[in-house]
Amino acid sequence: MTRVNDFTAIREWDNQNFVHPWEGMENIGSNHRTFTEASSGIYVTTETGKQLIDGPAGMWCVQVGYGNSEIADAIAEQARNLAYFSPFNNANSVPARLAHEISKRTPGDLNHVFFTTGGSTAVDTAIRFVHFRNNLLGRPEKKIVISRQKAYHGSTYLAASVSGKERDKGWLDQAQELVYFLPNVNPYIRPEGMSVKDFLDEKVADLERAILEIGSDKVAAFIAEPILASGGVIVPPEGYHKRCLEVCRRHDVLYISDEVVTGWGRLGHWFASEDVFDIVPDIITTAKGLTSGYVPMGACIISDALIDSVSGSNSKGATFSNGYTYSGHPVSAAAALKNIEIFERDNILDHVRSVSPLFQERLHALREHPIVGDTRGMGLVGCVECNIKANEGNVLELDRAIGARIDYHCQELGLILRPNINMCVFSPPLIISGDQIDEMFDIMEEGIKRTTVELANEGIFAE
Repeated sequence: MTRVNDFTAIREWDNQNFVHPWEGMENIGSNHRTFTEASSGIYVTTETGKQLIDGPAGMWCVQVGYGNSEIADAIAEQARNLAYFSPFNNANSVPARLAHEISKRTPGDLNHVFFTTGGSTAVDTAIRFVHFRNNLLGRPEKKIVISRQKAYHGSTYLAASVSGKERDKGWLDQAQELVYFLPNVNPYIRPEGMSVKDFLDEKVADLERAILEIGSDKVAAFIAEPILASGGVIVPPEGYHKRCLEVCRRHDVLYISDEVVTGWGRLGHWFASEDVFDIVPDIITTAKGLTSGYVPMGACIISDALIDSVSGSNSKGATFSNGYTYSGHPVSAAAALKNIEIFERDNILDHVRSVSPLFQERLHALREHPIVGDTRGMGLVGCVECNIKANEGNVLELDRAIGARIDYHCQELGLILRPNINMCVFSPPLIISGDQIDEMFDIMEEGIKRTTVELANEGIFAE
């Protein structure tokens, strides 16, 4: 196959043949996307040779940075030695070792690791296991999963069904009968005059009220990201998760902690559930940073107590007939093991904890700009939400325009963002230095300033 470097042709192939995730059908075939073609550390290089800081670390996932030859070598060596095995019929030492290493880092008795292809299939697996268990326990009506507005848990059918980003639900079907959504837990949108403490009480009461209204005999699980990442880096009030877990325990409702984003160092710990939020859930789902994004892999990690309740003499001869061709893929497992080794040798978790205060300081300093309504984050993840009172026009269109403008200016200045309507999200590679954090936020600030001037000049709002 001939290697082609003519990006006129490649762009045409991209538009004609590559259907991207979240493809806007109105513009399909006519997009002008940036091609990222090379990388090193926290930087990616475009088709024009321009170097950019990767603010979102791909999709919250390139923890140890780009161009890590050790992970690349581990992938190549494993592919040469054994590229694939059937997890349905055989075992292999590499994923077995990885499962053990994961279990050493999880809280409580979460020691059973079911490998998946990514975060979506990890969430699907968690829900299917919860349903499977209730069937075995003679509780076939106990199937409803409680989730939250702005939650994102994946794109497969069950994972999408329990996701609460309303603009993702316009044209695709979901299993609506299996899910109940709680109101937004973002303290930024609490009613004027309401304290954060009262807001916290209300959000915890929302969960218990829902369980009581639906019936605890019908509610199977509560699923929650410790921080609602794709929904806008929403950090619930302090103590929220612990109190929600207590509600779940009172009503025999399982707690699924979706750590696809917060796991693997994003908040300075292997997992955030216990170390940051003081909970030991029943199930943890994870992916992304597990391999630092070098190859696909996810995992659904299940407590010993849950497994014990449906295994051995409690199994009724049942089979948990859920799985994937690539469950425990040896090449992905080799990448994950090397990733963990690098984390430990290079003290990545300590580094995240040491630079996070600067990251959060620079993030929150952006509130001084008139178009910034809120900043929020924790560890090495953050969000800038712009919120202007426009003189006129469609608010959603203006919000989209603000995000797009800031994104454009930042990319011109050397920074990739993840624009989400009127929000700009950061989750850089965990190896980012203090100087690079300053560089990233200097660019972000200039992008906000340029957008502010444009909006003022166009009369959209007054500075």
